[in-house]
Amino acid sequence: MNPFEYKPRPVMDGFGNFSEIYPKAYNKNETDPYTKARIILMNGTEFEANWFSHCFLRHITDNDLRREISLVRAVEKQQQQKLALLKPCNESPLEHTIAYEQLAVDLTAELAKREKDCYVKKALDFALLEDFDHLYRYANQLEMEQGIQAERLVGRYTEIMPGRPTIAHHRFPKDNVKRKICSKTADKQTVLSTMIITAAEQQTMNYYMNISNFAANDAARRLYEEIALVEEEHVTQYGSLVDSDATWLEMLLWHEYVECYLYWSCFVTETDRNIKCIWEQRLETEISHLHKAAQLLEKYDNKHWQQVIGDGEFPRPLELHENISYVRNILADTVRFTGYREDYECLDKLPRDAEFFRYQKLLIPDVEIVQSHIVIDKHIQLCGKDYRYETKPNPHIELQDRFSDNVMVGRVPGAAGSTNFKCNQ
Repeated sequence: MNPFEYKPRPVMDGFGNFSEIYPKAYNKNETDPYTKARIILMNGTEFEANWFSHCFLRHITDNDLRREISLVRAVEKQQQQKLALLKPCNESPLEHTIAYEQLAVDLTAELAKREKDCYVKKALDFALLEDFDHLYRYANQLEMEQGIQAERLVGRYTEIMPGRPTIAHHRFPKDNVKRKICSKTADKQTVLSTMIITAAEQQTMNYYMNISNFAANDAARRLYEEIALVEEEHVTQYGSLVDSDATWLEMLLWHEYVECYLYWSCFVTETDRNIKCIWEQRLETEISHLHKAAQLLEKYDNKHWQQVIGDGEFPRPLELHENISYVRNILADTVRFTGYREDYECLDKLPRDAEFFRYQKLLIPDVEIVQSHIVIDKHIQLCGKDYRYETKPNPHIELQDRFSDNVMVGRVPGAAGSTNFKCNQ
């Protein structure tokens, strides 16, 4: 599909009245996990576009242009509100968090599997293991707090077991900044991937930052606090990959193109009839926004959209599905790597005075103050072992023990084996 070939509707047609923009929420017990994940993904994508538009407004002086992007932004804000309110009232924040982490795992894996740029794939694979571990930590908190087993919430499509332990995710901030891609020379899928994953991780970070003070108890509040800080690292990593040399209007065009691509992907892969109708409506609306962005690019930058995006044809649709084998392979290969300036390095090869080790000591003078570790210890004390959903034992023997939480893997040299990252052929 090429969205530039479709005749757009007027931007004003995207507005709805208050009756139309308040949706019927999904049934948390019947809705497919990947429908929930798509809703979170598109909520985050709309937020990213909205926040980009606000930043754009604050960095230009032409009020005609400011008015044009503000009109589009108002429509997109309605869209985001409608998506956010698809979540039902009876779905607890922790239950919803499981959907966030399932999205993080399976979206990242899917993007990594199709990524042609080895450097970008490495970034995806690296953070994948961390979101995978977050799912395990939250799942243990959920079972202790509400007696709900997260395997039911993820439909048993995604395993729940230790990845690179969350305690090892706390890196010196300078080690999270990576090299940017060039949107004019990179493969279209690479540009899409960097923008999609940045939006998704930013939405996750925002959710955890905003929900932490509403959590039911101090244990959950502390867990959200810790993992929200890791999500900040992920947003920095992925955001630094996005092309910072592109103009504001070029990036506006890319944002609208990403939204069109994702709504189209959601539409063609959705299994829920009611939600599928929403994706179709939003796709029509975003096509009008894309054409508006192309008009503004020509008017203010004197560029045609093809100079920015190329032929306009979408890659194959982005589909969310199980990635158990892929995640296991990445876990087996790269569990003891950490960020090291623009790249990633095995802990055994880091200088002993590396800032990673110094920052770990600063933030974690005692492992017993780290909530991601405490939640597993507490579950073991109460239930006799941790909570997991595994199709077979963890690929690392060091992470197979269900009676003790490993706080060494990923932060202490020699604590586990690894090989290296792999590129797609």
